[in-house]
Parts: sequence; C-alpha cells; structure tokens
Amino acid sequence: MRWRGIRALLVALAVVAVSLAGPVSALAAPAQELEIFSWWSGDEGPALEALIARYQQLYPNVKVINATVAGGAGVAAKAVLKTRMLGGYPPDTFQVHAGQELIGTWVVANRMEDLTWLYKQEGWRSVLPEGLIKLLSTDKGIWSVPVNIHRSNVLWYIPRNLQKWGVKAPATWDDFLKIAPSLKEKGVTPLALGENWTASHLWESVALSKLGPEKWQALWEGKLSWTSPEVLDVWKLFGQILQYTNADAPSLSWQQAIDMVVNGQAAFNVMGDWAAGYMTTTLKLKPGTDFAWAPSPGTRGIFMMLSDTFGLPVGAPHRDHTVAWLRMLGSREAQDIFNPLKGSISPRTDSDLSKYNDYLKSAAQDWRTNKIVGSLVHGVVANERFMNDFATVMEIFLNTRDAQAASNAAQAIAIQAGIAK
Repeated sequence: MRWRGIRALLVALAVVAVSLAGPVSALAAPAQELEIFSWWSGDEGPALEALIARYQQLYPNVKVINATVAGGAGVAAKAVLKTRMLGGYPPDTFQVHAGQELIGTWVVANRMEDLTWLYKQEGWRSVLPEGLIKLLSTDKGIWSVPVNIHRSNVLWYIPRNLQKWGVKAPATWDDFLKIAPSLKEKGVTPLALGENWTASHLWESVALSKLGPEKWQALWEGKLSWTSPEVLDVWKLFGQILQYTNADAPSLSWQQAIDMVVNGQAAFNVMGDWAAGYMTTTLKLKPGTDFAWAPSPGTRGIFMMLSDTFGLPVGAPHRDHTVAWLRMLGSREAQDIFNPLKGSISPRTDSDLSKYNDYLKSAAQDWRTNKIVGSLVHGVVANERFMNDFATVMEIFLNTRDAQAASNAAQAIAIQAGIAK
C-alpha cells in the first residue's frame, strides 16, 4: 500500500510537470520576427517596401514589422527611437544617417554592435568608397550598413514654367536675388519653403555657397567660429533669401513645398534628391522633361552628401534576422532595387546604372567627380545634440531675422555639443 501511494504521488507530479512544460516551451520558441524602424512612410515608403518584399522572398518564415514613424528628416522618429533605446527596448534595426548622427550619438553611447566581421564576409570594403566607410567607423569598428547616397544641395524647377516667366535657373544667390522681384511681381513665389527643418536644409546650402567646402568643414572641426564675419554673412544672405519665400512655410511639408513648384505657384525649391523620388515614383513625372535640376546656387562642383544606413543595436531581440537583413541591404541587388525608387544612388561602385533614371545618372556622375562635403541637417557633420539645438536657433532666426543673435546662439550650442572651443 505504501509503494502504491508513492507511485501515485510521482504520477501526479509528472502530470503537473507536463502541464507546466507546455506553455514554457511555447514561450521559449524563437519568434520569427524582424522589426525595422525608420521614418520612411507615405510618399517615401515604396522603396523600403520593395526591400521588405525582397527580404520576405528570401526569408518567408520571418514576419517583418515595418515600424515607421512619419515625419520629414526623421524629426519625430528620432525622438521615439531615443525613448526606446534609452529604455532598453531597441528595435531589431533602425535607420540612422552616416556620420555624427551614428557615431556621435549611438556609437559613443555603446549602443551598437561592431559589424566589421560582416564587412569582411561580404567583401564590402572593396566596393564601398573609403570616405563613406570612414563616416561609419571608429578605431573600434564599423557600425552600420549604407543603403544609399543622397544629395542635399539641389535646386528643383519646371523648365516650361521658367520659360513662361522669362527666367533661368540661377547659378548664384546674387542671380536669384536679381530675378526674384520680377517673379514676385508676376504673383509667383520665387522660392518654395516648408517647415522648420526645410529652412535649416536651405540654410546649409546657402552656407556652403558662402563658405565653400574648406570653411564649411572648418566650421565642424572647431577651426572657424560661428561668430566669424564669414558665418555672420551667411545669416545675412539667408535673411535676404527668406524675403522671397512663402508666408505659410511653417505649415507645409517638404512634399507640399515641391508641389508648389510642380503646380506653378513657385519657381524653385532647394531640397535633397528624395524630391526626385517623390516626383518620379509618386507624381509620375519624367526627369529632364517634366522637371529639371541644378546644384543649389553657388555650389556647382560640390556634392553635399548624406547616407541612410541601418545598424545592429546592442540587445536587438531578433539578432539573426537582423544580420540577414543587413547582409541583404549591402548587396548590389538590394541597392539597385531600392535606390531607383527612392531617388538616391547606390554607394556601391559596381551599381548597375542602367536601372537608374537620367537625374540619378547625373547624380552618380557628380558623386564620382565633385568635391564631397557632409550635410548638417541630415546627420553627417554634427551630433544630435547640436542638431536639436540648431532647430531652436533656426526658429528664433525665422522670427527675428537677427543675424548677430543667431551667430552668437549657434556658437554657444556648438561649444555645448563639443564642436567649437
């Protein structure tokens, strides 16, 4: 009787153990998911969606979560990302600009995994420009995978409209200031502008034209003061140009500013070449015929660049799937799927240019022959602390047009961000 009692107790415990084992095993099973965090939605979404479609062809058992946070230049997305990263809840991978946005923000905080081993496996050092790899690297590793190259300093216009109004695309800002009054008299906004970050975007092209590539770089190396006469002149010129922009700029997205040009309400817009992607992919316009382009005034021969990249955060929930995503992103096939839709070019030197339109072929030619400098607004030359504070400086200038106050304020935030001395 005693043995039967013990045996019954063991059977009961085994039943309990089995009943508990079921849910524990289910929880322990690896989730087949990949969360991709970016700010590419709406009009900027098709290129990313094409990449995701290709990934799901390669890995049909993985569920891709396209976690986009809408907003031009990633202004809203970066705030959400910061909350998640600092809260210990990183996405599997996230969009981040090459340069200080990556290195000066996330790498210095030890939030990214070194991908040098992946570069070696895939042979990317032999097909990516050394200058771009430097923007992704420190002496401790390479920290993300680039998917494109965008150009920031582009002037967009509609040829038939300029012909109708009797003007030509300006080669310099002096040329623009000469034709702007006549456009205004015709009821045409000379230069379309959107919300705050697009004003900063315009400012960096104006600064590049006034300073030239060497002094632009010196500004970010702490060798040129923000209160110098040269930079003060940038703010003064910028104020003159703003006289010829639309009064409702703060309420417009960058796409709506481009729409003003396309619809004949405005003559010009300075925007990155994602505008080409918008006009060709979304509006179905033909480059060279329906719309045209030139380097922003005063910047011929200079290519102000930015590069969208994706990295591997420390603690990514689905690391293996992320590595597969990054491996695909760096491939020639994926980049030649993505970039013709996005309005950007592949950084790979072996890209198949037959798949790109006339604008992108011209951008690829300029990328190979122009002087290359980095964008401020799109994360290349300054860390996020400076960029966030610069948005406030810009807001103050837009309201006051006080060049001296803007120079002083920019110098102060450059010191706080560790850029100026």
